[in-house]
Amino acid sequence: MAQVDDKLKDYEIRKEGEAEILLHKRNAVFYNPVQFLWKSISDQVVHSKFTSFYGFGCYFEFTISRYAREVEGLGKVVALDNDKASVEDCKRNIKFNGASATSEVEAYLVDARIHMLMHPKEFDVVDLDPYGSPSIFLDSAVQAVADGGLLMCTATDMAVLCGTNGEVCYSKYGSFPTKGKYCHEMALRILLASIEVHSSASEIKNTPLKLSYIYQCVGCDSFHLQCLARTVPKKNNGVKHVPAIGPVVPQECSDCGKKFNVGGPIWSAPIHDQDWELHDIPLFFSLHNIAGTVKCTSPSLVMFRSAVLNAGYRISSTHVNPLGVKSDAPWDVIWDIMRCWVKNHPIKEQPRDTPGTAILSKSPKLEANFSRAVAALSKARAKKIKRFLPNPERHWGPKVRAGRKITSKHVSLLGPEAINGAVNGGGDCHKEGNGAAAPDNTAPEPEGIKEVVENEPSIKRQKTSDEPASEP
Repeated sequence: MAQVDDKLKDYEIRKEGEAEILLHKRNAVFYNPVQFLWKSISDQVVHSKFTSFYGFGCYFEFTISRYAREVEGLGKVVALDNDKASVEDCKRNIKFNGASATSEVEAYLVDARIHMLMHPKEFDVVDLDPYGSPSIFLDSAVQAVADGGLLMCTATDMAVLCGTNGEVCYSKYGSFPTKGKYCHEMALRILLASIEVHSSASEIKNTPLKLSYIYQCVGCDSFHLQCLARTVPKKNNGVKHVPAIGPVVPQECSDCGKKFNVGGPIWSAPIHDQDWELHDIPLFFSLHNIAGTVKCTSPSLVMFRSAVLNAGYRISSTHVNPLGVKSDAPWDVIWDIMRCWVKNHPIKEQPRDTPGTAILSKSPKLEANFSRAVAALSKARAKKIKRFLPNPERHWGPKVRAGRKITSKHVSLLGPEAINGAVNGGGDCHKEGNGAAAPDNTAPEPEGIKEVVENEPSIKRQKTSDEPASEP
């Protein structure tokens, strides 16, 4: 970031890609540096899908500025927000990014839902990037996208999607989350399930085939999926959609004897690149977690992958967790492998009423083979590609909400440098609901820019104790 001249001493310049924006030091507008990669991916997706289009951007001027500067063939970008400070900041940065951005971008202080529904022309691209949940915008956004268009959506309410407030998640997304190591992938699948986009009657009929409920054991890491519907053949080579047969689990877990929690529905159809992970296996489990269940030292990921492969099943890593594993092996096989591991690596006697004791009390039906398999190394590790990099700076992640009054609790949790200048600026709270903002938080319009002395931040990454440097 670089400081500007005396007339703009309250501003700093942030650069991403080819775009630059002025950020006020008093936290008047929310900025999330983590989204640099997300926005870069969005640009590439738009490039690959369209050669020319009539676009639409919803929320945050950095996204808008990058589209205007980096995407070729852009017809028009419409930026919407119901916060006065954000819209004024967006207009300021449109001018700051030059004539091309000024001619291609329009910014309005309006309710995005109403504007999307009343706009006379459908958009080829709709990018939802609100602060928090996008649920209230989904219905309008789906109707605003042209046939064959692209809907991009960002949800930052991960506490809700990951199971902290199940009733809130159901009210917003129509799904009840379960708690597990797969919670971040589950959050993505909950969001996908809530975006019901159908282009024909046949796709509407197939939707139940792509949704599933989750049965999560409360004692061990075992989970099972129950599809909502199935198909049966009928005359003339057609198929009929009928209810699925269930339940897929008994009342008590067959591995540890505990009860199941039920969650969902989630999107269970393939969503991943099959070259990197098993695309037809929803969710994953953690190798450390299942080792913790039986209270044993965890086998290496290569040894565990080898045991699964030698048993005749598929296995892959996941993009969410460096120790996450996707496999089509049933849970009795997974626990048999762990029983064989514990047999070769004895542990201390555990209390009788624990899930691990119940699992280890059964004799394995499978004799696990831990000899290294040819495909035991993941593709990323075989090619020496680092998939899990450390954060580039401390307190990496979303900062305090724009305009929010900073307290000692924020400083203790996020650190003073993570407040993004709001502590010294002393911003008051925004008035929410009607897009109004407190007068003190509205940044003044800059009169001009004389000289900018750039001081690029160091890109050297420092590894912390809880951040893996690469995929195991």
